[in-house]
Amino acid sequence: MIRQRNVSVSFMLMGILFCTCLITSNLLETKILQFGTFTMTAGVLCFPISYILNDCICEVWGFRKTRLIIWTAFLMNFLVVALGQLAVMLPAADYWKESEPHFNFVFGLAPRIAASSFLAFLVGSFVNAYVMSRMKVSQQGRHFSVRAIASTLWGEGADSLIFFPLAFGGMMPVPELLKLMLLQVITKTAYEVLMLPLTIRVVRAVKQVEQTDTYDTDLTYNPLHVSDI
Repeated sequence: MIRQRNVSVSFMLMGILFCTCLITSNLLETKILQFGTFTMTAGVLCFPISYILNDCICEVWGFRKTRLIIWTAFLMNFLVVALGQLAVMLPAADYWKESEPHFNFVFGLAPRIAASSFLAFLVGSFVNAYVMSRMKVSQQGRHFSVRAIASTLWGEGADSLIFFPLAFGGMMPVPELLKLMLLQVITKTAYEVLMLPLTIRVVRAVKQVEQTDTYDTDLTYNPLHVSDI
C-alpha cells in the first residue's frame, strides 16, 4: 500500500502554530515573573501550548506526522537562535550602541542554555507524543482527557529533568533547582488541565473536518524516521 504524503490546511496551521509557540517561548524565557514567593520564566505563558498542540496533532494524525512537526519546530528554532547569535556578533551602528545590550540580552542566548533547551524540547516532545500514541491504542480511542494529561506529565517531566540540571546545574542550590523543576511541571500541567475543554472541542472539530482518526498500529517510534509520514 502506498501511503499518501499530502497534508491538510488544518495540519499545516497547527504545525505553524506549534513552531511559533516554541520560538516565542524561548524569547520569553529572558523575563522572570514573580507571583508572591514563586518565580518562573515568562515562557510558561506560551510553551504549554506546544504540548497541547502536540496532543492534538498526535490524536488526529498520529505519531508519524507529529514526528515531522517536532523536527520542523526544532529546525526553525535552531534557525532563529543561529541568526540571533549572528546578529549579536555583527557590529552595531554607532547611533544604536545604547540599545545593543538590550538586544544582546534577548538574542544572545548562552550556548549552554541553547543546547539544554534544544535537547529538552526534543526528548520532552517525543516522550509526550509516544505516550499519547501508545495510550490511544491501548485505550481504543477512549479517555482523551486522561492521555492528554498523562502525556503532558511525562513530556514536561522529561523536559524539566533534562533542561534545568544541564542549564543551571552548579549555578544554584540543588533544593532550589528541584523546586523550580517541580513548579514548572505542575504549572504547565495545570495549564493543560484548564485548557482541556477547549482542546477537546478543537480535536473533535478537526476530526470531523479531516474525517480522520489515526491509530498507530504499524509504525516504528524511531524519532529519526522522519521520511515515514
